[in-house]
Amino acid sequence: MAAIAISARRRVRALPAGPRYLAGRLGQAVLALFGVTTIVFFALRLSGDPARLLVPEGASAADIERVREQLGLTDPLWRQYLSFLGGAVHGDLGFSYVQNRPATELIAERLPYTANLAVAALLLSIVFGVTVGVVTALKRGRWQERALMPVVLVGQAMPAFWTGLLLILVFSVGLRWLPSTGYDGPLSLLLPSVTLASLSAAAIARVTRGSVLEQLSRDYVRTARAKGAGTGRIVLRHLARNSAIPVLTVAGLELANLLGGAVVTEVIFAWPGLGQLTIQSVSARDFPVVQAIVVFASAVYIGINLLTDLLYGVIDRRVTVGGAA
Repeated sequence: MAAIAISARRRVRALPAGPRYLAGRLGQAVLALFGVTTIVFFALRLSGDPARLLVPEGASAADIERVREQLGLTDPLWRQYLSFLGGAVHGDLGFSYVQNRPATELIAERLPYTANLAVAALLLSIVFGVTVGVVTALKRGRWQERALMPVVLVGQAMPAFWTGLLLILVFSVGLRWLPSTGYDGPLSLLLPSVTLASLSAAAIARVTRGSVLEQLSRDYVRTARAKGAGTGRIVLRHLARNSAIPVLTVAGLELANLLGGAVVTEVIFAWPGLGQLTIQSVSARDFPVVQAIVVFASAVYIGINLLTDLLYGVIDRRVTVGGAA
């Protein structure tokens, strides 16, 4: 985690200047999307023939071939690929083989559920992670640190599927306080968001702690203390801003990971989001839907990283969009 914080500071200092930087980043984004789309397109074609899953059991070879023609799977791969790219440029990511609906329409239906889950998990991660990170840094060597750091380590070590099952066992099966699966109002959001937030909260807590500890050793903190400034004033007026860039970097990466990595959590809690749709589409070899989800998730990940870079200058005025002022 200390390496992430150091990387974030180096990243800020290395940013080139203004419009040139933005143009370069946008070009990298386009290339990254192109690369991801290409890899996923051809990798999916190696997974099997979707036509065999769409015909009744015992269907003849002629029936399977007819379905393949209807789906456009008899065309050469390069032609299928160019057709997909041409449609993607115009916002057409294809039709679902299984549901016979536009892939973008299916994503639009499921996206609010995944977005609500990811945002709730991120808020929990930031509140818990930043609070624990600051407290353990300020109370280094005291009982607060000894009590909270094991919680952070456990949260980072436990996989999401295990955390989710434990929460269901305790709060749904044992205490019967919360629903275990599906979406049935705001209470249904609590268990999956806590499960999804556990890893991110631990990561943010460790980065925050490392960043605050580094700032506590700086001369300006010792000077503020010598002038009689209290701990609360030092944290709010000095440490918060100066420690924010590494935390912002990790928070931005975690939000992207939460949006794209909620598959396990959504499966455990039968959450009707993009993760559930991804599993269903992969199982059915519904190529257009899987491709659309990957393109969307990649665009979100790249966009959040770009936004994170731009926010550096907002948090720290010494940093311009293109580098240190």
